[in-house]
Amino acid sequence: MASAKTLARIERLIWILIYGGLFTLVLGLATLSRAPATAWSLIVLGGCVAAVGVVLIWVRSRLDQAA
Repeated sequence: MASAKTLARIERLIWILIYGGLFTLVLGLATLSRAPATAWSLIVLGGCVAAVGVVLIWVRSRLDQAA
């Protein structure tokens, strides 16, 4: 059983990771023509961070809320 405080932290972390990852991914796409190596690094990093956020949504759905 997870406490309400832990669930709130996980939910906050989920959205920070998803939005931060997508912002980094878009930033990489925007810089693709200027610096391809840096852009691909940002694209991959942003995609991985956003994917971690999505996986945490699944983890959060499996946690029971403390009564």
